Amino acid sequence: MLSAERNQYLCGTDAGTPMGGLLRRFWAPILLSSELPAPDCPPVRVPLMGEKLVAFRDTDGRLGLIDEFCAHRGVSLWFGRNEECGIRCPYHGWKYDVTGQCVDLPSEDDSTGTRSRIKLKSYPCIEKAGVIWAYLGPPGQRPPEPALEWTEISPDQLFVSKRLQECNYLQALEGGIDSSHVSWLHGNAFKEDPLFTGSRGNQYNEEDRMPIFEIEPFDGGLLIGARRNGAEGHYYWRITPWIMPWYTIIPPRAGHPLGGHAWVPIDDHHCWAWSINYHPNRDLTEAEREAMQGGKGIHVTYVPGTFIPAANARNDYLIDREAQASGRLANGVEGIAMQDASLQESMGPIQDRTKENLCLTDAGIVATRRELMRAAQANLDGKLVKGLAAGDQHVRSAAVELPHDTNFVEGARHGLFAELGTEPLTV
Repeated sequence: MLSAERNQYLCGTDAGTPMGGLLRRFWAPILLSSELPAPDCPPVRVPLMGEKLVAFRDTDGRLGLIDEFCAHRGVSLWFGRNEECGIRCPYHGWKYDVTGQCVDLPSEDDSTGTRSRIKLKSYPCIEKAGVIWAYLGPPGQRPPEPALEWTEISPDQLFVSKRLQECNYLQALEGGIDSSHVSWLHGNAFKEDPLFTGSRGNQYNEEDRMPIFEIEPFDGGLLIGARRNGAEGHYYWRITPWIMPWYTIIPPRAGHPLGGHAWVPIDDHHCWAWSINYHPNRDLTEAEREAMQGGKGIHVTYVPGTFIPAANARNDYLIDREAQASGRLANGVEGIAMQDASLQESMGPIQDRTKENLCLTDAGIVATRRELMRAAQANLDGKLVKGLAAGDQHVRSAAVELPHDTNFVEGARHGLFAELGTEPLTV
């Protein structure tokens, strides 16, 4: 369990908090490129780590992320018109460029110098892998661009989605590194979902529901190994990298694409759950892409026109008690993503970790909390923060059978730290 103070330390992400300061040191995925599809398209609200921002793509295609509210009377610039390399407030016509600088003030004579003094808060943005990223940290400490494996491959090898999750980022992240729950919550789903079927790992998950966890650090975070009994003389290892600060890479199954997540805070009670599928050495098939678009695997279907899952708290996640009673669905909720999200959201907006009772299978969760707190303190102290260098992100997950006497990192190293374009290590 955690004290209330430590729980708040880990969960608080507003500007000025220790964790908020740490998270702002990293590039954060904020939008799909398709949300700003063309120059001068409508702006998009971007709530991020307790800040209310608005993003737009100007006439020249440049990306802007600025304070949502006009410096004049506080009107939301989401209502603004994106035109001629700036977004114009509809109330009195004040206009701002992608840096937040006021470039037109129709109600004021230029000779006053007011326009040049007006500048909204702004953050730099980049576009990579069909995603728009923002950096909210100190200007002089901007890190290299994201270099996760899925950001370095062809668009034909990649599928990215996002959804709203109505809880703190940490309990979503902790679900992503918890390999013990898959035997219980997802067992039958792996037999039915086209993005997970056909793996020997499904059998091992079902037969051994008492995994042993081992944790190994690497330059970008932690390698979390979940060991189950495999073929004679072997263990089956699911190795999940947690990459600072919010990324997880899901161990693959058979020849299916790898999966991953980013859990990015909107505020302390909500986060964006980014879901990524990719294959490092081939294009995704039409059937795979159709399954992902249809909400299979780690993806969902939506309330039309939103990124809110169609199954959500307001409709009790469309729970099917008959399917639960029959044993087909452990919690009565369809879909791997919403099976996870429904339970994580059920803990409340911020889980009260003073009441939890952790056990041996929670070793990865404990280690991740410690690393986050250490990194936040290191950032406060002006020390080196791990995970910022591009090379720190060069890791992938693995699912592998290894002899009993083999260290899981050494036995799987060639798969975990593989060159781009090589086959994933999986069974």
